[in-house]
Amino acid sequence: MPVKKTRTSKTAAKPAGLLERLAAGPVICAEGYLFEFERRGYLQAGAYVPEVVLEHPELVEGLHRDFVHAGSDVVEAFTYYAHRAKLKMVGREKDLARINRAALSIARKVARSTGTLLAGDICNTSIYALDDTASHKQARRTFDEQIGWAVDAGVDFIVGETYSWGSEALLALAAIKRSGKPAVMTLSVPREGRMRDGWTLTETAKRLQDGGADVVGLNCARGPATTLPLVREVRSAVTCHVAALPVPYRTTPAEPTFQSLTDPHGNPDGRPFPTALDPFLCSRYEIAEFGKEAFNLGARYLGVCCGAGPHHIRSLAEALGRRPPASRYSPDMSKHILFGSDKRLRQDYLEYARRNYRPAAPASG
Repeated sequence: MPVKKTRTSKTAAKPAGLLERLAAGPVICAEGYLFEFERRGYLQAGAYVPEVVLEHPELVEGLHRDFVHAGSDVVEAFTYYAHRAKLKMVGREKDLARINRAALSIARKVARSTGTLLAGDICNTSIYALDDTASHKQARRTFDEQIGWAVDAGVDFIVGETYSWGSEALLALAAIKRSGKPAVMTLSVPREGRMRDGWTLTETAKRLQDGGADVVGLNCARGPATTLPLVREVRSAVTCHVAALPVPYRTTPAEPTFQSLTDPHGNPDGRPFPTALDPFLCSRYEIAEFGKEAFNLGARYLGVCCGAGPHHIRSLAEALGRRPPASRYSPDMSKHILFGSDKRLRQDYLEYARRNYRPAAPASG
């Protein structure tokens, strides 16, 4: 009598989505591709169009993997500024569909092979103006085009980022909602502390939540010190999840955005933005401290924006209690020839360092 065969295969469980992950704990998202590729010599400061996606796709894939290795839970497709208006500025409008599809394909490959979330990305259009209805129509077209390609690629959610016009952010949100995908909306608050249409941050955050945003928060422009007070404002204004992704630069209340920083040294016009910001760069430890403080304020979608490197993301992840693969190589100074503590080290070297490299005592008040 033949033995009846039974099915033993099991359907693989669907990976947790963005909202499920946020309900369970923080989600880390690495941004900052524009500045990193400019530093490496594959992207031009100014227009900041991500031509590297077409010219060196292997480098884009590599950076995605570096950020995941460092602890990012999200692979965000490098479609920031890959929209019609920006491509037209560099004479590549004909490459609009190709650059978006390529960026999404690269990101999808990395996300699906690493178990991370795949995010589509739309951003400030650079042509929007409050009283220019023609620009509103152009903005809607821009958002719909890019969202269409993101949906085709099977993204898990869509980020709408770096809006200094609250009304433009609402147009972007409406376009994302039409797609049926979860929406992460992040604002870039100008130096004056209000959105460019005059709305307060609290008012703008509430409008975005009312419009259906799943996550509302801040990205770009402001460093940790000037982002944290705004995180507190957003958290008090909304009941949805809150995002905080500052730039890794030492902004101050007097110069709250990295565009407003001044420095008379090492740059041609006294303005370090965007290519002479090196003296203002935050250490990995400052980013770790930011991550802990933002999390304690109630932000759950956390990351670092323009200027970030994988070492910043690793420190952020570790500050939140993670140990990503890159943590295998986190600093351990115990075996350093001058500053270590291992008994196998030469004691005369350690003594030399104690005599010559002792930190200066803090000045008395």
